[in-house]
Amino acid sequence: MSGRVLGVVLAGGRARRMGGRDKALLPLGGRPLVAHVVARLRPQVDALILNANGDPARFAAFGLEVVADPVAGHAGPLAGILAALKWARRHAPDVDWVASAATDTPFLPLDLVARLLAAVQREGTTLACAASGGRTHPVFGLWPTRLAAALERALVEEELRKIDRFTARYPLSVVSWPADPEDPFFNVNRPEDLAAAGRRLERGHGAPPA
Repeated sequence: MSGRVLGVVLAGGRARRMGGRDKALLPLGGRPLVAHVVARLRPQVDALILNANGDPARFAAFGLEVVADPVAGHAGPLAGILAALKWARRHAPDVDWVASAATDTPFLPLDLVARLLAAVQREGTTLACAASGGRTHPVFGLWPTRLAAALERALVEEELRKIDRFTARYPLSVVSWPADPEDPFFNVNRPEDLAAAGRRLERGHGAPPA
């Protein structure tokens, strides 16, 4: 299995705690929230796509392929991961891995993909996910494209929605990052989180690449 990786930014959530607004496009530091994630993830992968539902034209400025969930009914981040796995099998057959990241984490580590990939290769596991501060972050994962059919069955036939229930079926590497002084997996769920992220940018912590 090669080390070529497709990245996917998961922007398919409904953002209930942000009043149902399109979280990915909320302004942070003068640009959309998702732009910070794209800037940090793009250099780490061989190709990058965006998972989002609705009109893809709203993301045209990013120049990324926008792939909708292949499972109806807002099936959660697993549906976005499945979208990326299926897209890779169809459009990038030389890619063996998909690295997933959430659209609301503007400070994600710049070594995320390298460390996840090194862990599965070193430990001989099937999957990898990130952790910090004693908590796992399964949305930040590394997924072999060969799991596309198994994940689709779990979503459609079993109506499985929890990521950790799916990953528990396979050998999993958990890679930890320090959460002090700033957690790289800080996520924007509420208006006060967006304000806190703005203050963090002003302090220069985790500022995305130019």
